[in-house]
Amino acid sequence: MKRSQEFSPSSPQQSTSAPAQKKLKVSPQVSHGISMQDQQDTGTDLGTADNGWTKVEKRKAKKMRRVESRLDTSTPRFLYCKGEIVRRRDAVGINDIRDLVLHIVADAPPLGWVRIENPRSIQKVITLLIPGLTPENLSLPPLPTSATSNPNIPLEIPLPPGPDVPYHGVPFIARTFSHACPTRAPGDQTRMHSVLSAFFQSPVSGEEKKRRILERVTSERAQEKSPMRYILTTEQMLENDYPLPSYVADVFEKPIGWVETPKHLDDPTSSNSEARILSMDCEMCQTEDGKELARVCLIDYASGIVLYDKLVKPKKPIIDYLTRWSGITEEALSNVTITFEEVQSHVLSVLSATPTPILLGHSLESDLKALKICHPLCIDTAVIYHHPRGRPLKPGLAWLTKKWCGREIQNRGEGGHDPEEDARACLDLLRKKVEHGPGFGEFKMDFESIFERMSRARGGAVTCAVVDHGNPGNWHGSKATTTVPCKTDEDVLQGLLGAVNSHKFCFGRFTSIADTLGWITNRTAGDAALEGPQPSPPLVPEDISAALSALDTRLNSLYAAVPPRTALMIITGHSDPRRMAELNARKATFEAAVRSGKTLEDMPSEARWTSADGRALEEEVEKAKRGLLFLGIKDAK
Repeated sequence: MKRSQEFSPSSPQQSTSAPAQKKLKVSPQVSHGISMQDQQDTGTDLGTADNGWTKVEKRKAKKMRRVESRLDTSTPRFLYCKGEIVRRRDAVGINDIRDLVLHIVADAPPLGWVRIENPRSIQKVITLLIPGLTPENLSLPPLPTSATSNPNIPLEIPLPPGPDVPYHGVPFIARTFSHACPTRAPGDQTRMHSVLSAFFQSPVSGEEKKRRILERVTSERAQEKSPMRYILTTEQMLENDYPLPSYVADVFEKPIGWVETPKHLDDPTSSNSEARILSMDCEMCQTEDGKELARVCLIDYASGIVLYDKLVKPKKPIIDYLTRWSGITEEALSNVTITFEEVQSHVLSVLSATPTPILLGHSLESDLKALKICHPLCIDTAVIYHHPRGRPLKPGLAWLTKKWCGREIQNRGEGGHDPEEDARACLDLLRKKVEHGPGFGEFKMDFESIFERMSRARGGAVTCAVVDHGNPGNWHGSKATTTVPCKTDEDVLQGLLGAVNSHKFCFGRFTSIADTLGWITNRTAGDAALEGPQPSPPLVPEDISAALSALDTRLNSLYAAVPPRTALMIITGHSDPRRMAELNARKATFEAAVRSGKTLEDMPSEARWTSADGRALEEEVEKAKRGLLFLGIKDAK
């Protein structure tokens, strides 16, 4: 909730000639009673018609002033529904906060745990994810642990002390919000899932699901079973960072050494005769100049015959053969003399045939980048098949093959992958797709991006901006109207300041406090699974105070720049995850040792995983899932 703030809205200028102005359309005599100042103040537009009558078009301006006046007097605000929160089994979840956003900016139904007075008066919504904000550094009372107290009820935030008393928290939060609502991050008993994935992925409504099923059935009936329908569109290739030929889209500047397949007049997608499909997989080694091509394999889709399988001698000295992933060893490359240019030239000649062949692979953009080839026609099993938790996450090839083909690949341990095995897996997955139709292996009927949901709002598509560290355009912001990649929290602030006036919904993430606290995360398949204990310097209170102070300054700057009646939602996401990460790393090490054939007698006691460790992990996961939510709406000025 937001603290009440007194303000004195400026009184609108009263026009003493209002009755005379209403008659301007029928009485030319009173038109002279309107001064130029009145015209400027009211937006009046005077024009003289041929018949001598004067026309004044000011209704729209007057209507806008009346609407603004009503909005200013009907101030929106959030109200927690304590009874509903008490009846809930768990604390408010990230999915609940996502649905609250969709309720305000789109047309999702209202929620039971929070009520909004005058929701139509809200102009914009800004959601900030700020991991690292804890009750301790916000001077909040600890969550109740008594069996008779409910830990999910919003906590009252004490006002900051006077100017003479030192305060080491975030004064902006204490001044702006009256309550902090406990939240719970997604996950299961042994791990915490990604807060970002839970926020940006929304369940598809029943009505939309029926529409999609009908659309898919109609499409499948209308089209014959052909692999051509799975060729990536230009938009899909751009979205997945494919190197495109210049004649498809002039967005990729080819560095020295890059080539592109020639343009042909034929179009396999519309031709009756299907073009040749080639499944490709490449393996790389780590050299002094980064990863370089070490092996390439091409298999014909129709016959299943291996057309090309060659090892490549990298130009630079190899510092890591990456055998566990590539299957390449020093012995295998010791007598290889084939150069990269020879392999690239041969593959290019194959792809230059008429009609243009279609390349098939898994995350094929990586293989094309390894070969430094731009190709226009591609089928990607990482795109036509879906991750269980939906876009923008991509499924792994081994998981897809086991899930949909019923066999295991890439299970050679330290022996690494076999590119022929991976290429054949892609062939089998495409055949399954062709046989069972486009809906096979998709999970889009269950989840979709919140930006897709906003695009179907009854009031029209909602303009959205995602301002985040890294490249949000390739992940959770891929469907947003605008994405702003950032390197620092200051970049995030500037990106939000630039986007807030032109977008209905803005999302930003400040990470400096979490970085200062040493909360190191590593996204794996979309989960907030954390790396094992990382060596980090001891925390310095002065550094934490400086990070909190910098955050307070940024929040004040952002709040001053947003227009009135802007809803501000701050979520912390989760608590300290380091102990949970440490226990999960120990568990993974133990399970890997058991899979390798070791017995308990072969392991030292500290490497064993016991039932007590399991209970400790579950407890730490529950602690890590705790977060806070702050809701407020900026008053009208």
